[in-house]
Amino acid sequence: MASTSQSEAIKGAKVLMVGAGGIGCELLKTLALSGFQDIHIIDMDTIEVSNLNRQFLFRQSHVGQSKAKVAREAVLKFRPRINITAYHANVKDPQFNVEFFQQFNVVLNGLDNLDARRHVNRLCLAAEVPLVESGTTGFLGQVTVHVKGQTECYECQPKPTPKTYPVCTITSTPSKFVHCIVWAKELLFAKLFGDKNQDNDLNVRHSSNNSEEGNGSSDASKDVFERSPHESSDQYARKIYDHVFGSNIVAALSNEETWKNRRRPRPIYVSDVLPEEERNGGVQSEDAMGSIPSAMESLGLKNPQEIWSLSENTRVFLEAVKLFFEKREKEIGNLTFDKDDQLAVEFVTAAANIRASSFGIPLQSLFEAKGIAGNIVHAVATTNAIIAGLIVIEAIKVLSGDSKNYRMTYCLEHPNRKMMLMPVEPFEANRSCYVCSETPLLLEVNTATTKLRDVIEKVVKSKLGMNLPLVMQGSTLIYEEGDDLDADMVANYAINLDKALTELPTPVTNGTALSVEDLQQELTCNINIKHRDEFDEEKEPDGMVLTGWSGPTTKPEKSNPSSNGESSSAAGVKRKLEEISDLNGKNKGIALEVEVNVEDDDDVSVLAEFPETNKKTRVQ
Repeated sequence: MASTSQSEAIKGAKVLMVGAGGIGCELLKTLALSGFQDIHIIDMDTIEVSNLNRQFLFRQSHVGQSKAKVAREAVLKFRPRINITAYHANVKDPQFNVEFFQQFNVVLNGLDNLDARRHVNRLCLAAEVPLVESGTTGFLGQVTVHVKGQTECYECQPKPTPKTYPVCTITSTPSKFVHCIVWAKELLFAKLFGDKNQDNDLNVRHSSNNSEEGNGSSDASKDVFERSPHESSDQYARKIYDHVFGSNIVAALSNEETWKNRRRPRPIYVSDVLPEEERNGGVQSEDAMGSIPSAMESLGLKNPQEIWSLSENTRVFLEAVKLFFEKREKEIGNLTFDKDDQLAVEFVTAAANIRASSFGIPLQSLFEAKGIAGNIVHAVATTNAIIAGLIVIEAIKVLSGDSKNYRMTYCLEHPNRKMMLMPVEPFEANRSCYVCSETPLLLEVNTATTKLRDVIEKVVKSKLGMNLPLVMQGSTLIYEEGDDLDADMVANYAINLDKALTELPTPVTNGTALSVEDLQQELTCNINIKHRDEFDEEKEPDGMVLTGWSGPTTKPEKSNPSSNGESSSAAGVKRKLEEISDLNGKNKGIALEVEVNVEDDDDVSVLAEFPETNKKTRVQ
C-alpha cells in the first residue's frame, strides 16, 4: 500500500508516457489502476493484427486506428474519472519541445528505437524532468531511472548497434539462414522493387550458362532485371528465378578455389522444381483474394508457422513477383522492405528459402523468416507487464523524492541466486558524456578533402543524433537547418555543404573549435578539429574519427554457426553486474553475466546493455 505522501504525489502528478505499444499498454493500465489522475500519451503508430497477441487494450476492430487514442478509450472504460490525453504523433515533432516537457512531473518511456530514446533523453535533460526508461526483449527486461544532476543520463553509456555481415558472405558464401534473409531483403527485393539504379552486388548480367533462363538470351550487355515490354509478369518472374538461383550459382561454381573447403551450392531452375504445366502457364492463383495482395492466400497456404517445401517456396516466389507487377505496379521503383508488408515478407521468405536450399541450409517458416527479416525478438506479454509494474514503482519513488531508493532493475530469463529481478543502484553521470556533461569531442579529419556535408551527415546527424543542427565557428554561422529559414539562407548553406572544410567562408583547419547545437533538443556540444592526412579504409571507412563519443558497441560474429532460426541481425552484448545487493545486502560480490540479443523493432523495445558496474560510481 502506498503511504499518504505517496498517494498525494500520485494524485497530483502530471505524467507523460511515450509509446503505447507492448510496454505502453501495460503501463497505461497500471498507472490508471495505481491512482494516477492526469496522463498524457504520445505514439505515432497505428494498431496492426500482429499487436493483438500482447497489447491487450486493442481488439480486432481497432486495427488501423491510432494506438494512443484507442488505448485512452480502453482505459477510460474502467477508469472514467481520470484525465487521459492522447497524441497520435511523433515525439520528435516540433510541438513536443522543451516547454511541452516542462509541464510534467515525470516522463515514462516505452519506446522501440534508440533514435527516439536519445531525443526524449535530451528533452528531459533540457526540461529538467526525471525520465524512467525501459525496454524488453523476449524474457529479458530492464527499467532505469535518469535524473539530471543525480544519476547518469540515458546516453552516458554506449548502446548496441545492429550487426552487419560481410558483403562477400552474403553474395557468395552464405552459411546461415540470416545470410539468405539479408540477401533476399537487401539485394534481391531492393533490385526488383526498389531503385533499380542503386549500386547492388547482385550479378545483373546474362552469363554464358543461362540457357535455362526464361528468355534464353545470351546478350551479356543486357540487364536481366530489365523487363521487356512484351514480357508477361509470369515470364519475367521465371526469368529472374532462373537467373538468381540458377545461372548465378553456376557462375559462382566456376571459381574452384572458393569451394575447396566449402560445400558446393546447387543451381536451381524452375524446370527442376515445378511440373511443365506450371512452368509454361504460371501459377494459377485463386480469384477470391482479399483487398491486400497475398501470395499465400492466392495459393491456399494457411499456416505461417509451417515450413514450405522447395516447390511451395518456388510457387510463392513466382506468385509474389506476379502480384507486385499486377496489383502494385505503381509502387515499384520506390519500395523498401517493410516487415508489415505481407507480400514483401512472403517474397523475402520464399527467396531466402530457395537460396538456403541451394546452399544446403535448413529452411524456415514465414513466421521465423519475418522475425529475422524484421529484426524481431518475439515479445512476451508477461515481461511487458513486469516491466510496466517496475516503471510505476520507480515513478512513485521519483514523485515522492525518494532518491535513496532509486533502482535500475533487470528482469532475467533464469534465476540467479533465486532472484529473477536484479536491482542495482543508479550511477553518477559519466563525466565524458557529451550530452549531460558537455565534454568537448575530438574529430580527426582531413580538412582539405572532407566536405561539410560528410561532417553533418556522418557525425552531427548519424553519431550525435541531432535533427536540426546549427554549426558555428566562433560567432560565424556555418550551417543551419530549420523550417523558418528563408530561401537565400537555405541556398547559401547548400553551397557550403559541398565545400571542403578549408574552403568554407570561415575555414575549418587543425585546431578549429566548432559549436554544434540542436535548438529543438536544446543540446549543445563542442567539437575540436584535428587535421589528419590518411585513414584506414577498412577500419575507418568514414574517413574521420570521432573521439569522446559513446558510440555503438558491436559484438563480433562467432565462428561457430548458430542455429538458423536465431535472430542475429543485432549485436549481442555481454555485460557483468557486479556488487549486486539483494534486499538483505548479502549478495555483494556476485557477478552475473548475461548475453542480450538487442533488437530494434516495434515488436520489441530495445534493451540497453547491462552496465559494467565496477567501472562506474554509484549515486551516494
